[in-house]
Amino acid sequence: MAMRQTPLTCSGHTRPVVDLAFSGITPYGYFLISACKDGKPMLRQGDTGDWIGTFLGHKGAVWGATLNKDATKAATAAADFTAKVWDAVSGDELMSLAHKHIVKTVDFTQDSNYLLTGGQDKLLRIYDLNKPEAEPEEVSGHTSGIKKALWCGGDRHILSADEKTVRLWDHATMTEVKSLNFSMSVSSVEYVPEGEILVITYGRSIAFHSAASLDPIKSFEAPATINSASLHREKEFLVAGGEDFKLYKYDYSSGEELESYKGHFGPIHCVRFSPDGELYASGSEDGTLRLWQTVVGKTYGLWKCVLPEEDSGELTKPKMSFPETAEEELEIASENSDSIYSSTPEVKA
Repeated sequence: MAMRQTPLTCSGHTRPVVDLAFSGITPYGYFLISACKDGKPMLRQGDTGDWIGTFLGHKGAVWGATLNKDATKAATAAADFTAKVWDAVSGDELMSLAHKHIVKTVDFTQDSNYLLTGGQDKLLRIYDLNKPEAEPEEVSGHTSGIKKALWCGGDRHILSADEKTVRLWDHATMTEVKSLNFSMSVSSVEYVPEGEILVITYGRSIAFHSAASLDPIKSFEAPATINSASLHREKEFLVAGGEDFKLYKYDYSSGEELESYKGHFGPIHCVRFSPDGELYASGSEDGTLRLWQTVVGKTYGLWKCVLPEEDSGELTKPKMSFPETAEEELEIASENSDSIYSSTPEVKA
C-alpha cells in the first residue's frame, strides 16, 4: 500500500543551505555536515538529523563543507578567503588556510592527509595537513571560478568544475587529462566511487559520465532547472532538486520519473544520498535541511511504521509515527548540547 513521504526537517540555520556532505559509516553511525550562508556550518547525526554542534570561526558565508571518511575531521570553504580544518569530535579549529579569494569547495583524500581546495581565484590547491606550514601545491588551468573539486580514482585523479567546464587531472603529474565543455552553467558535480561515475547537472539536464575518462554514459531531462543530483550507491535510482522547490526521484536505467515531492519553501541547492542509501538529504534557500526516506514506510532512524490493529476489522492504512511532542524532539536533539553551540536547533517531522 502506498504511503506518504514525510521528511524530517532540520532547522537551525538562518540563511540558505548551499552544500552538504555525509561521512562514511563509522562505529557510531554516520554524520552529516551542512554549509550555509550564515557562516555557521553544522554537524548532525546522519540518520536522524539530530544536531551535534556548530563550527564557529568563519567571518563570511560558508560555501562548501565536507567530512573525512571516519568523521573525525571536517573541512569548510568560505567567503572570508579561508578554508578551515576542524576536529569533528571536539569542534576545535585545527587550522585555517588562507586563500587570495573566496573558497568554494574542499575535499579530503581517503587517508585524510591531504585537503583539496578551489574557489574564485581559479586555482586548485593541495595542502599537506601533516605539514600545515608548507606551501600548497597549486594547479592552474581553469578560466573561471572553481565551483567543485573532488578526489577520485583512489586519489590518483582530481575532478574539478568551473562555470561551464569539467576537468580531469592527473595528481602525480598535475596535468590535465581531459575536459568537458557545456553550453550552460554547471550547477553541481557528484563523484560516485561505486562504478566510477560522475553526475553533472546543468540547466534541466542530469548527465552521467565515466569519472575515469569523462566519456558520456547517459543523460536525463528534468521539468525544471536542476541545481543538484545524487545517484544511489546501487545505481538503481537517483534524486534531484532545483528551482521549482521539488525533489524528483528517477529510475537510473530508464530515466522514468518515479516520484516527486514538494517540501521545501525555496529552491533546492544540494541533495545527497546517505552512505547506506536509506535516506537522502536536501538543503534549500529556505534555510533548512530535510531528510527523506529512500523506501517510504520503512522503519529507520526517527521513522517508524505503525501497522493497523489486526482485529480492528477496519480498512486502515499504515502510518508513520514520530516523537509526539516538540519537547521530546528537542530532548533527542540536545543529547550532545555540551558541544559548541549555544542553542539547540530542532528536528521535526
